Amino acid sequence: MALAKANRLKARSDFQAVFQAGIRHKSSHLTLRALRMKQSMPTQSAKIGISISTKVSKRAVVRNRIKRQIRAAFRSLLPQIAPQWRLVIIVQPQAVADKCDYQQFLQELEQLLTKAEAIDGHS
Repeated sequence: MALAKANRLKARSDFQAVFQAGIRHKSSHLTLRALRMKQSMPTQSAKIGISISTKVSKRAVVRNRIKRQIRAAFRSLLPQIAPQWRLVIIVQPQAVADKCDYQQFLQELEQLLTKAEAIDGHS
């Protein structure tokens, strides 16, 4: 099951805004770029993008599997994320070398989001 359309960061301009003005936090396998929007509509929700380059793996099958695991982790964390956030996750090549799984991605995402203050750290 994919992320809902309301929660996807799709436009190149949205990604560029997050990269230019957002904060950055790193873990061993992931990098989080986060941008808190000034005005938030009451019905607006957090938007999430995933960036994974061919440097991580030349094989699309591997990259897509990692993206699915990260999306699943985000789905479980989404109710805790404040609606004004725009988030981009960048996967590091070390994630493939260490054979990361869903649980590890979930743990690292939760730590990164807590550092960025996108969630309160209480689960």
